[in-house]
Amino acid sequence: MKLTDESRAFHFGVYTIVFQIPYGKVTTYGHIAYLLDKPANSRQVGSSLKHCAMIFQDLNQGYEPDDENFLQLDELPWWRVVSSSGKISPRENSHGQYIQAELLRQEGISVSETHLVNLDAEEVGWFPEEVNL
Repeated sequence: MKLTDESRAFHFGVYTIVFQIPYGKVTTYGHIAYLLDKPANSRQVGSSLKHCAMIFQDLNQGYEPDDENFLQLDELPWWRVVSSSGKISPRENSHGQYIQAELLRQEGISVSETHLVNLDAEEVGWFPEEVNL
């Protein structure tokens, strides 16, 4: 898949924000879209995370792993992003939502059996008005 400069910039923005989500905090697809000044693009944020392995390959072209601009896929805390209702989105891999729930629990975030995170709890939600892009 060949990315346009516009889609490349959007995906890079998504990952830049996700890398900034602190340990023990969660945010939503919609809030990431809001921070990118693209409030109608929350589904595209989800797509960026779903296809991050392939997109990282494109974004990393021309960079070496020790270069500061090289994106490390295994360092992307994708599990810290949930739906606006706090629900963990289902994955193609039937175990993906269970993996996400477990990773959140390991960070001290309470996740119900129905894979909901209480976004109302101030100690869990991460909803800044702006971020460094």
